[in-house]
Amino acid sequence: MRWITRPGWPGNLLALAAGALTTLALAPFALWPLALLSLAVFYGGLRALTPKQALWRGWCYGFGLFLAGTGWIYVSIHDYGAASAPLAAFLTLGFCAGVAFFFALPAWLWARWLRRNEAPLADALAFAALWLTQEAFRGWFLTGFPWLYSGYSQLDGPLAGLAPLGGVWLVSFVLALSAALLVNFWRLRSRPLFAALGLVLLAGPWLVGLALKGHAWTVPAGAPLSVAAIQGNVAQQLKWDPAQLEAQLQLYRELSFSAQRSDLLIWPETAVPVLKEFAEGYLSVMGRFANDRQAALITGVPIRQLGPQGEKRYYNGITVTGQGQGTYLKQKLVPFGEYVPLQDVLRGLIAFFDLPMSDFARGPAEQPLLQAKGYAIAPYICYEVVYPEFAASLAAQSQLLLTVSNDTWFGTSIGPLQHLQMAQMRALEAGRWMIRATNNGVTALIDPFGRITTSIPQFQQGVLYGEVVPMQQLTPYLQWRAWPMVILCVLLFAWALLASRMAKTL
Repeated sequence: MRWITRPGWPGNLLALAAGALTTLALAPFALWPLALLSLAVFYGGLRALTPKQALWRGWCYGFGLFLAGTGWIYVSIHDYGAASAPLAAFLTLGFCAGVAFFFALPAWLWARWLRRNEAPLADALAFAALWLTQEAFRGWFLTGFPWLYSGYSQLDGPLAGLAPLGGVWLVSFVLALSAALLVNFWRLRSRPLFAALGLVLLAGPWLVGLALKGHAWTVPAGAPLSVAAIQGNVAQQLKWDPAQLEAQLQLYRELSFSAQRSDLLIWPETAVPVLKEFAEGYLSVMGRFANDRQAALITGVPIRQLGPQGEKRYYNGITVTGQGQGTYLKQKLVPFGEYVPLQDVLRGLIAFFDLPMSDFARGPAEQPLLQAKGYAIAPYICYEVVYPEFAASLAAQSQLLLTVSNDTWFGTSIGPLQHLQMAQMRALEAGRWMIRATNNGVTALIDPFGRITTSIPQFQQGVLYGEVVPMQQLTPYLQWRAWPMVILCVLLFAWALLASRMAKTL
């Protein structure tokens, strides 16, 4: 304990290691108890620090977390962004150093305003509220980076049953609260009433999570639908090569023609790597094929439309043909991948800032869901599925969930497997089947409990066959969203601030 609370570099290095531990709690390692250990080390290390010391302790924790958990950014910049190894390493380190401040600021706020060492039970509750606020703020600020939330570690853990109640937010809150209570429990032993209440707060959520794990919050809305999802496994170097366009279109056409008859035929993100207006003939042929098979074909395709001033705007989109209809334009864009912040300054500096299809516009907020075989499908293109609140807003209107992606940008790193885990959490939160179609894996069908029922491994070409069931009714999370957690956190912050101010005046 002395090393954890000690100011200076020994404690900071330990915090850096604790942040890195979270990566092992998430996919593909899934050692979920390490999430508790990581949070306990971080919380315990803030108890005796000044606000300035806490700021650097929080930064070290965040730097360790993102360096270990998002090192795949180097692959995108170096392997596909044509940056030299030193430059790619510098940019990756710079990114990790920047987002680490999402932990530095809350740590400073904790030491300056919220910490209550004299009241360990209230202290633990306030820390859990601050932790959840940090995750929510990180998913919102400057379009957000909602990656590596601690709650994802519980997808297969005891707290999974809480996700349909309050989403990944509730799971993260309980993890932070449990870690803080474990650190503080020895301080509660001399006060039996508080010790008993602490034990209830510690054990209660875990028992509820276990009891609700596997509970069905939704019911079938109709008969199962058969699915054929195609994984083309097209190399990223060839994806936007005009000379490879015909070969790619032929690949998806032939795989579709040879596939088993299915109700839903799914292609991944930008499977048609040319503007939709230039592929209308091709899509018409595929639409007639789908109609002949009584199927709906859903594919990713870039789309060009005119803006209010007559300007040309480009969107990353999904369209439906055959036994369905609708077009969806992506709303949550990937920074530098689909748009370049400060592009007037950055474009032209290095090739990474001029990647293909890095000038997409953001789709409108109000869009109808896709329709296929008589059901409403909530669409998420790649990065969109990692936003809990955004995903829930679409899922609440749907009977099925669909995410299409192209994760070849991440090579053989752990990035695509983290991405898959977040898609699984969205299915669990919504109590709905999720179809996940990707260019190079993992293409999968995910049931309403977040479990993968069938999949195609990464880096293989093939067709995934299976069934999904349209679902109806809303989980508590889809009905109430994050509002109960927002109210709880506000009350806990108010309690901590008021109590701290009263203590200073006495």
